Amino acid sequence: QVQLVESGGGSVQAGGSLRLSCAALGDTDSTNCVAWFRQAPGKEREGVAVIYTGGGATYYADSVKGRFTISEDNAKRTVYLQMDSLKPEDTAMYYCAAGFYSHGLPKDYGMDYWGKGTLVTISS
Repeated sequence: QVQLVESGGGSVQAGGSLRLSCAALGDTDSTNCVAWFRQAPGKEREGVAVIYTGGGATYYADSVKGRFTISEDNAKRTVYLQMDSLKPEDTAMYYCAAGFYSHGLPKDYGMDYWGKGTLVTISS
């Protein structure tokens, strides 16, 4: 079993930055990627960014390219999502998820383990 614990959410003004963290507990051998998803009120959950833990490949949703950066610290078993130039439309609950995926930005149904989420609120 894998347990994922997110932290780092909060409220900032547009143009500001936040860094989310996702710490993994347990045996992650059955997974090859960690992704961040978000879900805004009344909207479907969408993939934001993913990192493949084997080779470090990363992929981003078009809406966050150039503003968000996903990275990993293997020693700490933690994946980060650095979010810069935040916009009000980035407001959502952000979830960390782990699974085994072939390549690219995964769909949520392809992920096996999920954190409980951390809330990000961007004010204009």
